[in-house]
Amino acid sequence: MLTHPIIDKLQAMKFYGMRKAFEEQLQTADIEKLSFDERLGLLVDREHMERQDRRLKTRLKKARLRHQASMEDIDYTHARGLDKQFMLSLAGCEWLKARHNVFITGPTGIGKSYLACALAHKACLEGYSALYLRLPKLFSELSLAKGDGRYGKLLAGFAKTHLLVLDDWGLSKLTKEQQRDFLEIIEDRCEIHSTVITSQLPVSHWHEVIDDPTLADAILDRLVHNAYKINLKGDSMRKKKRKLT
Repeated sequence: MLTHPIIDKLQAMKFYGMRKAFEEQLQTADIEKLSFDERLGLLVDREHMERQDRRLKTRLKKARLRHQASMEDIDYTHARGLDKQFMLSLAGCEWLKARHNVFITGPTGIGKSYLACALAHKACLEGYSALYLRLPKLFSELSLAKGDGRYGKLLAGFAKTHLLVLDDWGLSKLTKEQQRDFLEIIEDRCEIHSTVITSQLPVSHWHEVIDDPTLADAILDRLVHNAYKINLKGDSMRKKKRKLT
């Protein structure tokens, strides 16, 4: 049997993993000792693995994570009140299945963004979609989107994302427009998908970011009731790295 047409057809059908595995089998001595089922199984396994890898790469690209972070690389040696057992429990992603939220608070430089990205990275590994957004940049993007007609499309994209990471909450008080935008985002996700929020402010002070008490109650009620809280403390990890350098 001519093998080149088979390879060409596998390539044309985008069975890239199967094509590579088939080419490797052709170069393997004594491959004929394997049964047809065994050889076919190896081809299918390779194709499945490669497709899984491509999907993961796509999810990570779309997530636009600020840090190349992973749960395995989290630093527990720095004294910042981070509970390793609790983080390991989050690594199981049961909180995502339950559609719970995670709040990470603490001083600047303590590693809040890294932890948030590590959680998002783990979510991507487990097959969930994720998206990292800095709130100041997000509000600017939403304001522009209202002018060029992309506002509804952006909100729809946020709503269907399994895990939304909102970094730097509370750097400044929200304007009326920003308060309404934020409520729209949270309303679409409440009890449907999970959200990670990082902030320098303790959760007890989040009301102060929103001038309108009614909107503040509406927003925080949708976020806080099913949220896990990670309260970090201590010296900046950036200063520690500078000293080591």
